[in-house]
Amino acid sequence: MDQGSLFEEENRPVECLGMTFKNEDERREYFRNELRKKLPDLKDIEGFPIGEDEDIIELSDPPYYTACPNPWMNEYVYIHRMKNKSGVVNEPLSVDITEGKNDAIYNAHSYHTKVPYKAIMRYLLHYTKPGDIVLDGFCGSGMTGVASEMCQDEELVMELLTEKYSVDKVGKRNAVNIDLSPSATFIAYNYNKKKTEAGDAEVAKLISKLRGEFNWCFSTQSSYQEKPSNFNSLENFYNSNKQEFGEVNYIVWSEQYICSTCSNLFSFWEGAVSEDETIVSKMLTCPDCNSKHEKKNLTLKKKKVFDNLIGKIVNIPDIIPVKINYTVNKKRFNKKPDWYDKEVIEYFETFSENKTVPLKKFDERLGNEIKRPIKIGYEYVHQIYTNRILSILDSYITQSNNSDAQFLLGSTLPKLTKMNRFMPQHGSRALVGPMANAMYFPPLSVENNVLSQLEFQIKKINKAWTSYEGTIISTQSSTSINLPDNSVDYIFIDPPFGANIMYSELNFIREAWLSVYTNNKKEAVENNAIGKDILEYVSLMGDSFKEFYRLLKPQKWITVEFSNTSAKIWNALQYVIQSSGFIIASVDALDKKRGGFHSMITTTAVKQDLVISAYKPDDSAENLIRAGEEASLWSFISQHLEKLTVFNGTKGNVVLNVERTPRIIFDRMVAYYIQKGIQIPISSVEFQEKITQKYVVRDGMVFLESQVAEYDKKRILAKEFSQQSLFVSDESSAIEWLRQQLLKKPQSRQDIHPQFMKEIQYIAKHEELPELDKLLTENFLLYDSEDVVPDQIAAYLRKNYHDMRGLENQDDKLKSKAKNRWYVPDPNKQADLEKLREKSLLREFNHYVEEVSGSKKKLKLFRSEAIRVGFKKAWSEKDYQKIVDVAEYLPEKIIQEDDKLLMFFTHALMRLDI
Repeated sequence: MDQGSLFEEENRPVECLGMTFKNEDERREYFRNELRKKLPDLKDIEGFPIGEDEDIIELSDPPYYTACPNPWMNEYVYIHRMKNKSGVVNEPLSVDITEGKNDAIYNAHSYHTKVPYKAIMRYLLHYTKPGDIVLDGFCGSGMTGVASEMCQDEELVMELLTEKYSVDKVGKRNAVNIDLSPSATFIAYNYNKKKTEAGDAEVAKLISKLRGEFNWCFSTQSSYQEKPSNFNSLENFYNSNKQEFGEVNYIVWSEQYICSTCSNLFSFWEGAVSEDETIVSKMLTCPDCNSKHEKKNLTLKKKKVFDNLIGKIVNIPDIIPVKINYTVNKKRFNKKPDWYDKEVIEYFETFSENKTVPLKKFDERLGNEIKRPIKIGYEYVHQIYTNRILSILDSYITQSNNSDAQFLLGSTLPKLTKMNRFMPQHGSRALVGPMANAMYFPPLSVENNVLSQLEFQIKKINKAWTSYEGTIISTQSSTSINLPDNSVDYIFIDPPFGANIMYSELNFIREAWLSVYTNNKKEAVENNAIGKDILEYVSLMGDSFKEFYRLLKPQKWITVEFSNTSAKIWNALQYVIQSSGFIIASVDALDKKRGGFHSMITTTAVKQDLVISAYKPDDSAENLIRAGEEASLWSFISQHLEKLTVFNGTKGNVVLNVERTPRIIFDRMVAYYIQKGIQIPISSVEFQEKITQKYVVRDGMVFLESQVAEYDKKRILAKEFSQQSLFVSDESSAIEWLRQQLLKKPQSRQDIHPQFMKEIQYIAKHEELPELDKLLTENFLLYDSEDVVPDQIAAYLRKNYHDMRGLENQDDKLKSKAKNRWYVPDPNKQADLEKLREKSLLREFNHYVEEVSGSKKKLKLFRSEAIRVGFKKAWSEKDYQKIVDVAEYLPEKIIQEDDKLLMFFTHALMRLDI
């Protein structure tokens, strides 16, 4: 684009929030001045970041993006929701979704966690229509905003919806993006802003200028020449001998250690890397005395140097260059550093510019990750870069500090620190980058060519930027959001998960370059180093989900992606979702190997990424149950059944929807009643009896009359009925595992016992699991050959044994084959078993009550199912004190890791306070 066209683009009239401006500069200046006026009041909002007012204003591009709570968020939502009236979606999205990460937009800028925007688009296209308000309260890099914008792309929408494509689905959704981290919201803003040719041209011009200015310092001799006697400068020597130079791709730096045997100095490269660079030994060998050492037992060599930027002597790791990888005529070569390479390094040792380089000290009070660089000697952010890189970055930012240049800088920075690992044992992939989610400084680090890295990243970014108008972005906590009740049509979130990732610590380095930092007071993490335990995490997540519940319109949906292997965090998440008022309708597992979402059979012990779909019931649901009559309960159940997927699977395969099983339906109902502070009008036994009388049951799943025809039609076409794998960790999951096995194949105790013993090896230490015989007796039926063969066994035998086909259920031959097989009872008999089992569990619970009475010792071994049933009984009798008393004798960890026990205990405490 020529200069005239660029000028014209920059000076077009701009409309924003009902106002017209001469150009973008005028719009930006007006709203920045308005933001400056509003800042004093905004500082009272939870999550206001740490930084100077002018730095916050400079980083912001109001009203679209503010590096603080966005005061125009409410106005944005008001304008768009006045134009839109959205319908209601009954079923959750429960289908296979395959969306990889090999996408230009996804790869333009890294972040700790990211959901591919195309995957989010599928949810948006299912749950929303054009014009709807979409909220992401933990937006991270802004992929929900990108997905909302990309719903305008008709070709992409057609690709994602395939045969379900409808032109009515095409159109922008209006996304509200919120995150506590300024670095996250800055990435989100740049991902979601409108691309301009002027911005592209400015950044490209800057990189070209840097290449001309600094090319000499990332070049190396391809044909060795001695240092000339008339040598006057490195740059002149390079310019005079360009034909003898190649471009440096990267330099490998090695830590050095003091041998504890001979006291001589040697590098990690010398002591661990084989000559052909194919093996890196775990034991380091001193080249002087041949003694072998573990790295942890060696003393890291440090050096005292004068840090010009902070004006004092520092003691940092003494790392040395050991290898240079360079390119000549598109061919790569390796070499050891020569005099020129060492002179270049020495030249930058005196670097003293500090116009833009962050002189920010690592604050160990922020947590354990921040302590890592401090521990080895890096006290300041700038010390984790080489001086050569700092010099070029200083020049880069000084010459252009607009948001495009800062976005490019942010996408490049992770590849420029001393945390970049070099692992020669990986061959051509030896450049493995920094360790994910940790401030780890490796023994072999990589100094990348910053010029080529900027050029590489800008190509990726140019492919990613779109021409669509942006969304609105706010930097704040989601525990308090300045939006009106019932103003949002859909929520998609990928929230923080306990101790999984320490976002504020890991973002500290990036935020040092932005001069605006995360206020971690409201950060929902589990971090003992800063005094945040699981209770603090649950409390903060609970406050956020209460806000989400308040903002979401009735009958609308929230989707929560969960990425953690901790059952404790999984159960805490379920608790906060349900205690906020949402009703879970679907739990799907993300199979990373296949990249698809598959229905999950259980809600315990997470071993895969999960997607939770929940909805906000309308006021009529609460009004119904507050009537206190049993009839109102069944009206509530009917409304819930309307929200569950009718058929899971494909034409050839049907998958059990665990949300439609009586036990899970009862659990969802109990959770909602307790959250609303209403007594449960029915026992689990009565519920089991009556649900099969009031609704249609197919394959152990409950349906409305209006739904069963669709299920039956698709079920006829399915050859297989499958259930997903289950991790057995307690009595409840053990029963569910047995149920799966016996549904698939009625079998004898002898047949099932060996498999059962393998499955229960991961039972929790506190769990007193009953013997297999007791579990079978309490939950299943045994055929003794006296009566006719039950249909469950007969159907299996006829299908799997040729000589059984065509035989009647009373045939002696069929009876003989069926004898001593355990099987899953039909729903009516299941209620009878439930009654016996509940009595047994209550006896067990009462035994625990007697055991802890007057004792000071906590229960170490118990049946969690008995505690759950006992708590439920005590709740129905309004004996809240009994719940609290027994809970005190359970290990605190157990209460926190069991969402049902946590729910009863928390609400019992609340009732006692009342």
